[in-house]
Amino acid sequence: MHDARTAPDTTAGYQDTGGDAESLARARVRFLTDEATDPTGVRDTILTSWWRSREAHVPADRIEAPYFSDRDLDAEWVRNAQPLLGQLDDQLSGQPISLILTDPAGVVLSQHTGDSGLHRHLEKVQLAPGFSYGEQFVGTNGIGTALEDGGTRHVFGHEHYAEHLENLACVGVPVQHPVTGKTVGAVDLTCWTRDAGGLLIALARSTAEQVRQALLTTTGARELELFRSYLHTCRRTGGIVLAQGDDVVMMNHYARRLLDPADQAMLLAQARQAFHTDDRVSTTLDLPSGNRVRMHCRSVPAAASGSDVGGVAHIELLDDDTADTRTTPPVPMFLPGTVGSAPLWLRCCNEVDASHRDGEWLALVGEPGVGKSLLAECVHQRRNPGRRMRTVDAADATDSGWLDAVRRELTDRETSALLIRHLDELDPDAARELATVLRGPSAREERTVPWVAATLSPGAESRPGLSDVLGLLPATVQVPPLRYHVEDLRELVPFLLNRLSHGGGLTCSPGAMKLLMRASWPGNVTQLYGVLQYVVRHRRRTGVIQPGDLPAEYHAVARRALTQLESLERDAIVRSLHDADGNKARAAKSLGMSRATIYRKLHEYGIVTPGRAR
Repeated sequence: MHDARTAPDTTAGYQDTGGDAESLARARVRFLTDEATDPTGVRDTILTSWWRSREAHVPADRIEAPYFSDRDLDAEWVRNAQPLLGQLDDQLSGQPISLILTDPAGVVLSQHTGDSGLHRHLEKVQLAPGFSYGEQFVGTNGIGTALEDGGTRHVFGHEHYAEHLENLACVGVPVQHPVTGKTVGAVDLTCWTRDAGGLLIALARSTAEQVRQALLTTTGARELELFRSYLHTCRRTGGIVLAQGDDVVMMNHYARRLLDPADQAMLLAQARQAFHTDDRVSTTLDLPSGNRVRMHCRSVPAAASGSDVGGVAHIELLDDDTADTRTTPPVPMFLPGTVGSAPLWLRCCNEVDASHRDGEWLALVGEPGVGKSLLAECVHQRRNPGRRMRTVDAADATDSGWLDAVRRELTDRETSALLIRHLDELDPDAARELATVLRGPSAREERTVPWVAATLSPGAESRPGLSDVLGLLPATVQVPPLRYHVEDLRELVPFLLNRLSHGGGLTCSPGAMKLLMRASWPGNVTQLYGVLQYVVRHRRRTGVIQPGDLPAEYHAVARRALTQLESLERDAIVRSLHDADGNKARAAKSLGMSRATIYRKLHEYGIVTPGRAR
């Protein structure tokens, strides 16, 4: 038996007969039946993928690959790969090997197979155009696991999670755009397990590199021309500038700081249309945030071909005396006691701050652990340093004494703000009694009436009795879950570590940070705090946190860190779903994408829609 702990991923060969295959098959069965799995019998990359597959509830006894009809066969990298595919198709004619191209989500775009028997089997297991072999659907496999890990992965025989793939061997290699570095898809070679070997891995890597080089020859000069035009516009005009090509979006500091994700998405959509309409165009737009802008668009032609490579847009913010001052876009602000600079988080902070500034009572809606109470306290401290904010918990509303405490706080001149936590824990009668107290004369006629904020969970607004209370809280702010602004981990982790280690200088290594950013964080910031608390308690108070210091479950998470462009797309989808009251069809239409695409993006980014969404 080979030792998987030291064996490299470029295994020289594999046979589906003999001790290795039999021991691997037994290890897989033990894993699927929750028995102890001998780690020396399974490669680390495979065992980690098995854990991800289990956490994603992938069925091991059948293939359930979803089908997507809207394949992007016109993608630039696919067009550039066609001549190469034709050459390889001729070379593989009659050979029991299949060359497969997929998009970044693992959806099969094309399949070229030199053997009819292998072709029929691949269709039987749904490894065919239109079906997604993403790891979250099919489990451990060459395509999905390579895209999940971001590197070359080979999966032979019983290393597959689904049993119907055990007679296949596959090698997947992600294809990165040569200029932007973004993963545009994957190349996969699949054959019968008995024919697998190191040559299959070498051929897959060579094919992926040839595809990347083909993309480089046609896009390098074009992307460079767009970049030059973008820099020229930034120097010449200043202000908000963005540029957009087929696979790249560039924004300057002003665009990221002054425009929230919904505004950015709308401007990019309008600019894309303008770039294909005329060489130069100017238009006035009303943005989702309420701001009014004038956008000047200019197409950028490629020097060699004359065809457009994209365009550059300069945006002016227009003064509008009729605009609501509270719709100003979020800008970075200092909140004592918390950190974060992602657009969704900044928008939320600014909305809470505006409510406090105007004395408008507020409902903070969000999942447990997102920091609703902390956000209210931090905004109050920013607006009224040194003043008291009292807190009452509706979960303690077991007798009338709880309501008496609320009355006292509303009339106490020393209380400048009142926070009511877990409002949705009230039963209908208690909620109606609270509404009576809040609307009482003593609470409304005094000039020193405190600012009131309440916290509750998503979907709780419709619970019996709460409507009376919520009617007295005219402002509602949705506090985003951590998975929607996971980029803030780069600020949150050092902030929390400094607090936990009492300034002991404990830091997080890039490898550990990468694992943390791949997690889905269902428990939000509270869960993150618990993980870091575990590290401090079990490992060290000073030094550098390495991946091995993290709990085991964070080595087998089922998401990847997003690029800046993907984060922008995710934020735009979240905002559109919110504006569409969770209706996916309406949100997709507002974003200019198909329903199939938005469903795929929801799964890819881990976006959870409201319970009433359709």
